[in-house]
Amino acid sequence: MKLLQCILTENDCYRTKRTITPKGVMVHSTGANNPTLRRYVQPIAATTGRTELLALLGVNPNQNDWNRPGTNACVHGFIGKLADGSIATAQTLPWNHRGWHAGDGTSGKSANDTHISFEICEDGLADPAYFQRVYREAVELTAYLCGQYGLNPLADGVVICHSEGYRRGIASGHADVEHWFPKHGKSMDDFRRDVAAELAPKPAPEPEPEPEKEEDGMTFYKTLAEVPEYYRPAVEKLVEAGALKGTAEGVLNVSEDFCRTMTVLDRLGKLE
Repeated sequence: MKLLQCILTENDCYRTKRTITPKGVMVHSTGANNPTLRRYVQPIAATTGRTELLALLGVNPNQNDWNRPGTNACVHGFIGKLADGSIATAQTLPWNHRGWHAGDGTSGKSANDTHISFEICEDGLADPAYFQRVYREAVELTAYLCGQYGLNPLADGVVICHSEGYRRGIASGHADVEHWFPKHGKSMDDFRRDVAAELAPKPAPEPEPEPEKEEDGMTFYKTLAEVPEYYRPAVEKLVEAGALKGTAEGVLNVSEDFCRTMTVLDRLGKLE
């Protein structure tokens, strides 16, 4: 995940200063064929690091970004393209700020009061490469947020999209993201499983095998891969020439003293 911050301080939602205790994450998509972050996210003149942010985001010449009064919507983040075409997440509200993203549900409740939200910038919905990149970013962002707030992505109602929120009565009637994900073989169930997998503890890497040592302390390298890089060119020459065949296929069992001697001879041009 590539995360940058550009809080939309001029948005009316930010100015309410209302906060929530996050109980979940709601996934949205923008509904417009424009995958660039600059369409929605722009720093104001007083933003710290404005020049650097604009260099990353690019400039919106239409001045219709969401960092202005009268927008009537605001999410906690956007996922889309930076100016160089790479994918990133732009955080646009503090994570515990009450967003304006879900609207009113039929139950009389709103996910605005419970869920952190982000928008994935849509393209034409037909590019699998773009989809895979933003999908992966969304998985990593959601896992990050679940980790920050101790949320279980597989628990009922924790990680949902806007259309699922509508069916639960906690969001307005929008189709996102179920109009997009299935076009590329993904569902929200897949998304939740992928978030859970991202949160799962990663196995520790296998320890590097230590070179074998005989009783007198002599170091031996069993295979060519175990021979240190500074000795390896000389040993490789001997293997390729058939002068060093070892005791079995791929097993050399050569000592460090031998490797050192052959390296000196190689540097003297004696192995050419």
